[in-house]
Amino acid sequence: MSATIPPHTAKPRATEAAYDAIEQLIATLQLEPNQPIVESDLIQLTGLGRTPIREALMRLVASGLIEQQPRRGLRVSEIRIAEHLILIDTRRVLERLIATSSARRATPDQRARLLQCGQDMVDAARRGDLAAYMQADQALDRINHEACRNPYAVQAIVPMIIQCRRFWYAYQHEGDLERGARSHLMEVEGIHANDPEQAVAGADALMDYLTEFTRTVIEA
Repeated sequence: MSATIPPHTAKPRATEAAYDAIEQLIATLQLEPNQPIVESDLIQLTGLGRTPIREALMRLVASGLIEQQPRRGLRVSEIRIAEHLILIDTRRVLERLIATSSARRATPDQRARLLQCGQDMVDAARRGDLAAYMQADQALDRINHEACRNPYAVQAIVPMIIQCRRFWYAYQHEGDLERGARSHLMEVEGIHANDPEQAVAGADALMDYLTEFTRTVIEA
């Protein structure tokens, strides 16, 4: 006999699913910068209802990934290249905090799963498998954010991660998958070893890479 999800539980889950689906569409440029948001299209793309789609859109407006423009409705926000370095500088502070907290607070199971995600990213980078790389990257972020036990830092950093992911997709021809993977692996090895200093060093290495990547795009 299958379990029935209580109504109060099903609604948040549907909203989370809608948020994740739309976020992925934005991050991977399937919804392009400045593209108008059409609810009926999102319902068809995600297979979800109007209410969770609308609630997810409200969250995405609050995070800055979608903009509400007078008389023009909702549109996907632009990629602001000139501001991207500022975003990375801000993200660096939060990444250091999250890395330190996860190294101290992660459970043994979370440490093991984080290490596996880091190794999966390295393997995917070596194969040049972008889809597997991004899947492992997103799994790593989810576990890391759970492990740090700091919902305020997570709430602040998630929109920045999505902006960075979208920026990377837009200009990936300038990127270096293997360097990104090595940085992630350094961080999760530090978390796995309960070593906050190594975890922070890995987070810093990733932000250094993203900074150099952004400057390459700006100067191109």
